Amino acid sequence: MVTMISSFFGVFAELLLPGVAILCRDWPVLQAVATVPLLLLLSNWCCVSMFPESPRWLLATTQIAQAKRSLQEFSTRNGVCLQDEIYPGETLLSEIDTAYGEDCRPRYFSVLELRRTRVIWKNCLILSFTLFIGTGIQYCFTRNLRSYSTNFHFSYFLRVLTGALACIFICQTVDRFGRRGMLLLSAIITGLSSLLLLALTQYLRGGLVLVLSVVGLLFSQALAMLSVFFACEVMPTAVRGGCLGLVLAAGCVGMAASSLMELQNNGGYFLHHVIFASFAVLSVLSIMLLPESKRKPLPDSMKEGECHRRPPLLRSRPDRDSLPLLHTRPPLSEYNPDNYSRLVSATRKMLTKDNLPYRIAVLTQPPLVMDSETQGEENETLR
Repeated sequence: MVTMISSFFGVFAELLLPGVAILCRDWPVLQAVATVPLLLLLSNWCCVSMFPESPRWLLATTQIAQAKRSLQEFSTRNGVCLQDEIYPGETLLSEIDTAYGEDCRPRYFSVLELRRTRVIWKNCLILSFTLFIGTGIQYCFTRNLRSYSTNFHFSYFLRVLTGALACIFICQTVDRFGRRGMLLLSAIITGLSSLLLLALTQYLRGGLVLVLSVVGLLFSQALAMLSVFFACEVMPTAVRGGCLGLVLAAGCVGMAASSLMELQNNGGYFLHHVIFASFAVLSVLSIMLLPESKRKPLPDSMKEGECHRRPPLLRSRPDRDSLPLLHTRPPLSEYNPDNYSRLVSATRKMLTKDNLPYRIAVLTQPPLVMDSETQGEENETLR
């Protein structure tokens, strides 16, 4: 949710950028206006109460005292009491003490911890690769837009509008069809659009070039946004900040490749297009190795991150907790909470009654022990 909201804010900022550029009228002033608001991030160190630390990350790194203070601060601001008046022993803070104990020491994780993992570093590498492709291949589509119209504002606003449409497309489809499936669909359409533009540019008309460029630009931005969104869900809380930084750094490298082509005056554009089109096809194969994070809790520890296994390619058995690439309807559950609560209440009322319809007779005297002669006579009588 936070990732998608930040994407919408980024699109809104790009829409406002031409207006701010008209007001500034000089690029050094525009650079200063765009950089000065970033200084507000220094308030993270100056005003700790304004931006408190995440209790989830504190618990994942076993910083129990700081997590308690953060939870108490959140409860004070929200007006929620952490202690239960009916069951005072069952409080959130007491459960934390019971689960972690008093002797646990803080344990900090860095990006170098990925060397000891097998699944987490693979997911981080694949998502970095897909984000690099999603940001770097956008230049191939925007350059074709310039051949259709030489106006700078046409290509700029079209790119921003396709980014907004990509955000809406992700919000409408990713919860229904899964993160992994939509990421694969975005990579396939991006690769096909790039290959068609690369092979058939000489034979296609201007309208078809425009359509393929817009479609490729739309799904390449969806590919980039989904890579960041997927990284926020798959990476464990203990190392989520470092892994997400690596993924975003790969996206910045892809954007730098586009800027490098502009500085070289489009020199080597054909090689640039061939490389990113090949990478887009290769990303389709690598996305199949990613796990599915839909309907699964966010991993906190490194062990939980390693347990995210790759689901099957096609349909899976209904008893398996995994999502395939093809959407399947979840099996209907036989558990009904209303019927279960009625059964529990009826059983409780029946057990509390004194006049039960039947009683189990309890022997007050011990049974008689027959000797061997009496037992022999009884056996003869039965015969």
